[in-house]
Amino acid sequence: MADALRGSMDAAEYKHVVLGLIFLKYISDAFEKHHARLEAERAEGADPEDPDEYRAVNIFWVPPEARWVSLKAQAKQPTIGQLVDDAMRAIERDNPVLKGVLPKEYAHPAIDKQLLGQLIDLVSNIKVGDAENRSKDVLGRVYEYFLAQFANAEGKKGGEFYTPWCVVRLLVEMLKPYKGHVYDPCCGFSGMFVQSVEFIEAHATGNGNGGRARGDISIYGQELNYTTWRLAKTNLAIRGIEGQIAQGDTFQNDRFPDLKADFILADPPFNSMRRMRPFWRKV
Repeated sequence: MADALRGSMDAAEYKHVVLGLIFLKYISDAFEKHHARLEAERAEGADPEDPDEYRAVNIFWVPPEARWVSLKAQAKQPTIGQLVDDAMRAIERDNPVLKGVLPKEYAHPAIDKQLLGQLIDLVSNIKVGDAENRSKDVLGRVYEYFLAQFANAEGKKGGEFYTPWCVVRLLVEMLKPYKGHVYDPCCGFSGMFVQSVEFIEAHATGNGNGGRARGDISIYGQELNYTTWRLAKTNLAIRGIEGQIAQGDTFQNDRFPDLKADFILADPPFNSMRRMRPFWRKV
């Protein structure tokens, strides 16, 4: 079924179809879990339909029309593509951090709506947003797997390159970004930032940050490719990591001209010392 859907579009488009649905399932799982808890606490004044109840615990508010249970119930309808697009718009509307990031191409004629409905049924069997799986960063690992697979399918065209996780981890372990401003001028999917946060959390004792892993670094990145930029923003959002990720050509239009960075992380195959020279002034 997935192969049939993939056959109607290239890897770059199919990537957003799959990852968009997985992201939607993730935030719906987390939302429904907290919704059930609030429902049980109604007698104590809790309101399951109050968006602030979710934002207070870093859970995305999911409006009724965007909830997975609603989409699954309508997965066999010919309008399912439009319904998913509307769900993505509703989530962006109510969660400003995701504005302009989520895919909204499900109503496109190239996407077989019957196969899309089957894909929704398939994703329905995946649990990614409950407390246990969130603590294990299951969605993050799913994202890393898919991004690597799609990068291989698309090839290294036009300078696009997926840096293997082990290489990113090595760079972070070498630089030890415990605190300060961390900058990646060609940030791709934000893997450098994710690894930086995980590095701090893994060394939360003995490094002087008192366990405040995410409060001690400020993230700045820029990415030329628009679709990659969207995934970079989403990749941080699913982990609750805050950062300023700009879109555009770093060499022609530096979006952080006044930034003084403590650490600069970059993909070694395409960001050689010669090309990195314009950014030395940021250190």
